[in-house]
Amino acid sequence: MADFYFQLPELLRLTLQSLAVILVIFPIAGACSLAERKVAAWIQGRPGPNRVVFPWFAHIPILGGFVKRLGLFQLAADGGKLLFKEDPIPGHVHKFYFVAAPLVAMIPAFTTVTVLPFGAYWDAAKGTMLPLILANVDIGILAIFAIGSLGVYSIILAGWSSNSKYPFIGGVRASAQLISYELSLTLAVLPVFMWINTPGAEGSLSLVRVVDMQSGTSFGGGLWFIMVMPLSALIFLIALFAETNRAPFDMPESEADLVGGFHTEYGAFKWSLFFVAEYAHMTVGSGLFTVLFLGGWNPLPWVPMSTLVHLLHLENLPLVVGVLSIAIFLVKVLLLIFLFMWVRWTLPRFRYDQVMKIGWQRLLPLAIANLIFYVVLVRFVNFS
Repeated sequence: MADFYFQLPELLRLTLQSLAVILVIFPIAGACSLAERKVAAWIQGRPGPNRVVFPWFAHIPILGGFVKRLGLFQLAADGGKLLFKEDPIPGHVHKFYFVAAPLVAMIPAFTTVTVLPFGAYWDAAKGTMLPLILANVDIGILAIFAIGSLGVYSIILAGWSSNSKYPFIGGVRASAQLISYELSLTLAVLPVFMWINTPGAEGSLSLVRVVDMQSGTSFGGGLWFIMVMPLSALIFLIALFAETNRAPFDMPESEADLVGGFHTEYGAFKWSLFFVAEYAHMTVGSGLFTVLFLGGWNPLPWVPMSTLVHLLHLENLPLVVGVLSIAIFLVKVLLLIFLFMWVRWTLPRFRYDQVMKIGWQRLLPLAIANLIFYVVLVRFVNFS
């Protein structure tokens, strides 16, 4: 099957890969919006969405009532409402940029997925695990940071083009917050790549290599990097909350003092695209954290996927191995997404001055100190 796929014309393969990204990320983002409301309801002691159901489905014994209480059809109701709802454009906005901003928000969210490995399969001929990834480039982390950072331009564009003071302030806040936390985010990742690029080894910024180093081929023999570099993982996670504009760092929205922030003038489908992009960024960020610090698709520390393949005698079933590795990866990503939601509905929003103080006076010095520590450690630890 793999040979047949790679024999297809390159343009057709790229088109199929692009459609696959859209067909996967859009449903995940939609499901996250429903999950957010259910998690909020659970934390706050209320039922959440539990009324919407197709009339014919409600009459199915047991199953109809169960699905109705879960609120699964709420997603279809919301999607239909946002798609067909009237979507007027206010007269005072800069129309071209106003319409372009939601589309610009989607591009980085979907593009970064292409360089993120999400599983692996067993190659019996080579006797090794091969990654499942759309574009296996050697600068994976650099590509994610470079493209992902462009997402802030959509917020700035939306705030400026709205030609209104509250959205504009939201856009300004977004740019300041991005700069403040992107420094700490990058510094938190550098120890990981210093660790995998040991003296004498070939240099690489590959995310696949990061997972390989957590699969038993590095110092610690399969130790996940969250155990080797817990402070790096904590700094990266906090900065990730800020970079994805999630509470308690959602300064660009901050409806308590900015009405609705950068998307105040938006409605219907254009409004929903901003939140699809936010959930997509959250999903990619959770996947990146999984790859960097949680062993990727490896089931447990010191138990790499290749060991599980041998234990279950799956050497001749590459498709089963691939599905199993993707399932393990998705479980970790979903747990991190749940953490994002849990924090949102638990902690109050920071003030803007507190966000800046945390970024510049707390997180950045801590990230620099952490980097210096691992520079010294990598220099003196024997990796052989």
